[in-house]
Amino acid sequence: MRDHVVPTDKWVFDEAVTAVFDDMLGRSIPQYETMREAVTSIATAFAQSSDPQTPPTILDIGCSNGLGLERVVDALGWKCRYIGVEISDPMIAQAKERLGDRVSIRKQDLRFGFPDCHPSVVLSVLTLMFIPLEYRQQVLANCYAHMPDGGALILVEKILGETATLNNLYATKYLSLKAHNGYSQEEIDRKRYSLEGVLVPLTAQWNEQMLRAAGFKYTDCFWRWMNFAGWVAIK
Repeated sequence: MRDHVVPTDKWVFDEAVTAVFDDMLGRSIPQYETMREAVTSIATAFAQSSDPQTPPTILDIGCSNGLGLERVVDALGWKCRYIGVEISDPMIAQAKERLGDRVSIRKQDLRFGFPDCHPSVVLSVLTLMFIPLEYRQQVLANCYAHMPDGGALILVEKILGETATLNNLYATKYLSLKAHNGYSQEEIDRKRYSLEGVLVPLTAQWNEQMLRAAGFKYTDCFWRWMNFAGWVAIK
């Protein structure tokens, strides 16, 4: 279904957004397919267990409607155990419908807890930026604490430029991309205003500092398009 959502208040992942979410991501995230392919490829590389009798666990925090996790499931099949965490009821319902009994979809607010599992891979794709800033370090620390040595966190975020000039340049290019992808000026403006204070990006350097503070010694940027970036962090 085509995305023509025009929010009138603060952004929420409600039924209207859930219904068009696949189209929204494809038209709103630069190099979307490239990013998703990279995330899936890295996830499959780290999906290993130290115990051959125990399948590795893949955890997707903020799994939305299951679109991203579905790609990993399709790549790895029954080799792994899959868990998706989400707080939006409409997204949870669609994720369960999409993934069926292949994946355990759970409602959990990461500000107040973490799934009882020890994932070899944690996916955080366009999720952390929606969590209030004061809780983000805690979420990353929980990811690190729960995964085994050799595990990987795959983090994808919208980011700020390191200077005001660069940030304005990236934002202008990004809004032009959305217009090129068929969004009207009203749709672009209303979404932008609706997301203010809900989606709060940080600089690339700030995200990397939080990963190191959480305990991850080895981090690397595997994808970037101006004001979007993806990192792999290894325990």
